Amino acid sequence: MGTDSNRSWQMSGLGLSKLQPVKGEIPEPGPHELLVRTKAVSLNYKDKMIVDGVLIPDLSFPFVPTSDAVGEIVAVGSAVSRFKVGQRVLGQVIADWPDGDAPAVLHQHTLGSSLSGMLSEHVVFGEDAAVPAPASLSDIEAATLPIAALTAWFAMAEATRPVPGQTILIQGTGGVSLFALQFAAAFGLRAIVTSSSDEKLKRARDLGAWQTINYRTQPAWDEAARALTAGLGVNHVLEMVGGDNARRSLNALAADGRLSIIGLLGAMEISFPIIPFMRNRIVVQGISIGHRRAFERMNQAIEALNIKPVIDKVYGFDDVSQALQHLEEGPFGKIVIVMT
Repeated sequence: MGTDSNRSWQMSGLGLSKLQPVKGEIPEPGPHELLVRTKAVSLNYKDKMIVDGVLIPDLSFPFVPTSDAVGEIVAVGSAVSRFKVGQRVLGQVIADWPDGDAPAVLHQHTLGSSLSGMLSEHVVFGEDAAVPAPASLSDIEAATLPIAALTAWFAMAEATRPVPGQTILIQGTGGVSLFALQFAAAFGLRAIVTSSSDEKLKRARDLGAWQTINYRTQPAWDEAARALTAGLGVNHVLEMVGGDNARRSLNALAADGRLSIIGLLGAMEISFPIIPFMRNRIVVQGISIGHRRAFERMNQAIEALNIKPVIDKVYGFDDVSQALQHLEEGPFGKIVIVMT
């Protein structure tokens, strides 16, 4: 398989200084498992929160972090029927959610948090927790899909149905937000993007944003969004911040609007007034990535629509610490680590 040992990045404790490269055994796939040689890993902000001990303070060590990766199947278990050696696959992050209703206890079987992560030359997937990677994407591009793309897709195409001509407000220009913008453009939605950076807003317009709002120069961005929609409000808001930001999101929504709760950059709690919420029949939907069937549908759509993920920077396998630190800088697009 190219190497006799398996290089990984492992946490021996909390904090970036406790994340170190190690060598170990190449795992053996069980009867229903795939052994995958990892090609590229993409980072999410939650990965840094896990390394720093913010998200899962009672993590068991040693632990391999990160959840999003693409790789090539190099061996299959004796009972595997869905895949064969040589195929390029992505792991389903919530490994026990193939379709329909979510598992009763979510995140018991989640890559990079309750299950070992992807920062390893070889990883094992259950055959029911893997999907073919889109042929139209490179390894670097495909690695970005499991959380960022599927979260946006699930909020916009599974939890609800996109109606061309409707307005969606997308907060920020992180990984989920940029996929949401690309899907919005493909679905015929009018996307309003908010950011504190005029330079990032210009890039968002280049990607198909209908309107942009700089919330630093326009702190009442909710009123600005209402003004852009002739006072009616937007049909859907992707809430990436939480906390008091959700009050403005609620105010920006039109009657029968939808608020998708995705991020928690601001605070762990949300509060907003009840009367407008009831009067306008607002739907609030918590989004937790999505199931495998949605992942498969999305990958087909990405090929059909010729969507190419936005990549901010690519790092080598030896530069994991720098890549994780880069997340703090608010990248425009995804940060990817290649396993060479």
